[in-house]
Amino acid sequence: MAKITRLSDDALIVFDNLSDAASHMFEPTLRFGVTGLSRAGKTVFITSLIHNLLNGGRLPLFSAQADGRIEEARLSPQPDDAVPRFKYEQHLEALLNERIWPNSTSAISQIRLRIAYQSASTWNRTFGAGELTLDIIDYPGEWLLDLPLLGKSFEQWSAEALELSRLPVRNHLAKKWHEALRETQPSMPESDVAAEKLAATFTGYLRSCREDEQALSTLPPGRFLMPGDLEGSPALTFSPLDLPAGESAEDGTFHAMMARRFEAYKTLVVRPFFREHFARLDRQIVLVDALQALNAGPSAVEDLQNAVSDILQCFNPGKRSWLTSLFSTRTDRILFAATKADHLHHENHDRLEAILQQLVGKAMQQAEFDGAETDVVAMAAVRATTEAEMKEDGDTLPVIVGTPKKGERLGKKTFDGDTKTALFPGDLPENPDEALQYDGVEGDLRFLRFRPPQLQKTAEGVNLSLPHIRLDRALEFLIGDKLR
Repeated sequence: MAKITRLSDDALIVFDNLSDAASHMFEPTLRFGVTGLSRAGKTVFITSLIHNLLNGGRLPLFSAQADGRIEEARLSPQPDDAVPRFKYEQHLEALLNERIWPNSTSAISQIRLRIAYQSASTWNRTFGAGELTLDIIDYPGEWLLDLPLLGKSFEQWSAEALELSRLPVRNHLAKKWHEALRETQPSMPESDVAAEKLAATFTGYLRSCREDEQALSTLPPGRFLMPGDLEGSPALTFSPLDLPAGESAEDGTFHAMMARRFEAYKTLVVRPFFREHFARLDRQIVLVDALQALNAGPSAVEDLQNAVSDILQCFNPGKRSWLTSLFSTRTDRILFAATKADHLHHENHDRLEAILQQLVGKAMQQAEFDGAETDVVAMAAVRATTEAEMKEDGDTLPVIVGTPKKGERLGKKTFDGDTKTALFPGDLPENPDEALQYDGVEGDLRFLRFRPPQLQKTAEGVNLSLPHIRLDRALEFLIGDKLR
């Protein structure tokens, strides 16, 4: 991990870890981070995970559940009075009864789950049942992309942001911002009005990059697109500047004003998140919407690859020990998950996994070198489709069947949100390298947004838990070793 902390940060992190170690001595606790870039499915993942554990869901690859060793899973009161509780009940209501996808993550939240279990070890079972406290921390992936800012000056960040915005895939999106920059002299006097105008055009550029047609991922500062209660504050009213090489900020200039606000953003927004939450994570899953990037083309894929690499540089991966955990928390397992696997037939799930492996391969190698365990999985935390076969021009095609969201379009057809349809989504390239450069003609791959499914019922009329693809495999990697 790049050195992005100060001595004061390190001292507070050590204090927090000592406090955690003391409280966890008699109550084994795992702090489990869930992140991913916008619309990767963080909220759905946490909701489905909790629902399947609370209701004894179908999790054949999660050994503690499959072996019948989980005696009880229950929610516990929120442990941190300063962090909002994850709205599990509201999100579940949206999925089950309204059949709509819950709102995306826009701020940090947390929920505590206690799992009582019998050990797989005969010796350990003689001492009675064990209990694991699982603290699930949900936070936007865009906040992770802010962490590298801690190690950069305003001038360095400005140069990098300008260089990125001039790439062919971004240049047309940044047109208004570039025009505003040309009208802005770094040496002019400080001006709130000019700052607000420039920050607004910069934010507009970032928002355009995130649209589905572009699907770009590297968009710091993350809070510009989800400002919350900081909207309109000076700490969120700044912009990179087009600065001559080597120019320093003189007091009273617009350059100095922007640099000061950039530092305020790091102090008021980025450092507290890193110190109080991110630096204390034991395990981490990073959700990646690779399909959206593939659909947008090679530029979006390359941008996603860079974003994931930047995210990994912020982790503190490595093996944990009792002694080292007193002074720093090491993230000893990191799982990368390609979401929305239900948008593809199962014959393509391994291909999607291989593509993700190629995307994050270098970052994983570095984490493993530092001592962490890593893995990749193609999954759907909530499976919105089923599979079938369809005849077309004498050929048998493997298709997925689901209810597209109202307003989704395929060719000239617009869906009403109630009618099921069968769709042949196409095949991903077998070679992951080809997939990362995929720029096929329209129609090669077809993805629709589907509504959440209606729950199936048993013969006795009992609702089953939320269906999924490989959620059990993710759980086994992330917490299975703690339930043995």
